Amino acid sequence: MNKGGVTKDGIRIYEPGDFAGMNKAGRLAAQILDDVADFVVPGATTEALDQFIQEQVELAGATSATIGYKGYQHASCISVNHVVCHGIPGPKVLKDGDILNIDVTVIVDGWFGDTSRMYVAGSLPRKAERLIQVTHDALMKGIEAARPGNTFGDIGHAIQVYAESNRMSVVRDFCGHGLGRVFHAPPNVLHYGRPGTGAVLEEGMFFTIEPMINLGRPETKVLADDWTAVTRDKSLSAQFEHSIGITAQGCEVFTLSPAGKFHPTYS
Repeated sequence: MNKGGVTKDGIRIYEPGDFAGMNKAGRLAAQILDDVADFVVPGATTEALDQFIQEQVELAGATSATIGYKGYQHASCISVNHVVCHGIPGPKVLKDGDILNIDVTVIVDGWFGDTSRMYVAGSLPRKAERLIQVTHDALMKGIEAARPGNTFGDIGHAIQVYAESNRMSVVRDFCGHGLGRVFHAPPNVLHYGRPGTGAVLEEGMFFTIEPMINLGRPETKVLADDWTAVTRDKSLSAQFEHSIGITAQGCEVFTLSPAGKFHPTYS
């Protein structure tokens, strides 16, 4: 093990004491996503949800990692229905049955906590419910594969096989990433792949797993705002994201929901 160093693939290996910092940052991000849940209702606007999130970040004495990032001006990305990721909060009014991913990254004492999850405004359509469940479970399959001695290809393969066995597709244009005292770092964490390929997982690696799963085809396109990614075939898309750290026995999830609200049907 290469504690405190960098692997040949450029992946930082963090010290055991660094897990505490990541837990603190991850917990705050997860707490904010818990707290916004009650406001995801038909008639709400995505900019109002983002404003609430920004206020919660400030109340906690933390910093939003996304405000000012490459010119982005919001404390969250909110991606509704066929938006895959990086949806920009705005005046859009949520309708009954809309599904949305809210993605938040905070900085606490220099550590980055990054997580996203799905929500529904009002009643959850059956088709969307199945997509959300498969996406959630695909993330969990990836997390199960995240242990020392496995590879990043093993994580991607676990996600891909599960999603495709449910006749859904894995978005290939976006991926997870390393993080810690920086927002984005090596490695790129693909959500598809072949077993035994890619870098070998080592204790002390910190990264996100954040599969985006589509009901239709996997292709995406980025809109003219240079942020919003949508499905090319306008099919529904869903995403869940956790930040994790590799431990001697497996992995530790830094962004667990304090209130058990990670899945939108928690109530």
